[in-house]
Order: sequence, then C-alpha cells, then structure tokens
Amino acid sequence: QLQLVESGGGLVQPGGSLRLSCAASKFTLADYTIAWFRQAPGKEREVISCISRTGVRSNYADSSVRGRFTISKDNANNAMYLQMNSLEPEDTAIYYCAATPNSCSYAVYIYNVWGQGTQVTVSS
Repeated sequence: QLQLVESGGGLVQPGGSLRLSCAASKFTLADYTIAWFRQAPGKEREVISCISRTGVRSNYADSSVRGRFTISKDNANNAMYLQMNSLEPEDTAIYYCAATPNSCSYAVYIYNVWGQGTQVTVSS
C-alpha cells in the first residue's frame, strides 16, 4: 500500500517557522506530482502548492500565503517538504501531503495518496 508519513507539526508562536516533512513509502515520489494541502477548523481542505512530475511548481494559495510557504522535493530521500515562515494564527490547520500520478490540480479528488495529517497551531 502506498504511504505518505508526515512529521514536523506542532505549536509555534506567531512569526515563527516550521518545516513539515513527508516521507513516501512503497512508491517513488519522483514519478508523482506532489502537493501540500491544509484544512482549518470548519473549512474545506485547500491546496497550498504543488510540484509536478516534471518539476513545474504551481502555487494555489492566496496572497496571504505566497512568499511565506515553500514546497520542495528531495528525490534522493524520497521525501517532500513544506517550509513555513512568518506564521500567523490564521495558518492554524491540519496540514496534509498528497501525491498523484496526474498533473497538478487544486482538486482534492485528483490525489490518490495522502499523508495522515499533522496539526500546526500558531498561537502565543
């Protein structure tokens, strides 16, 4: 069974940084399009950013996130990351990594492999 295992969430003060990691198991991330999503309480899951199999990045997040969050992929370690800087209370959510053999998309249903989710809480 294809798996993504996340780590790196937690409690951070406003203005702080976190780096989320996601390790792939039983498949090769280099062959997949990857993305990070988040889901805040009472809201739908939304895509943040995506890297296609060919390395093309797509940023779907609104202007409040762009420039603060960076997606990356390490094919040698079969892992992906989300670097989050200047965190704000509004960034509090469960963060998910996801993968698909298809192209980048904002649509949740396109992604067929999901991490378990990691809680990020931004609070003083």
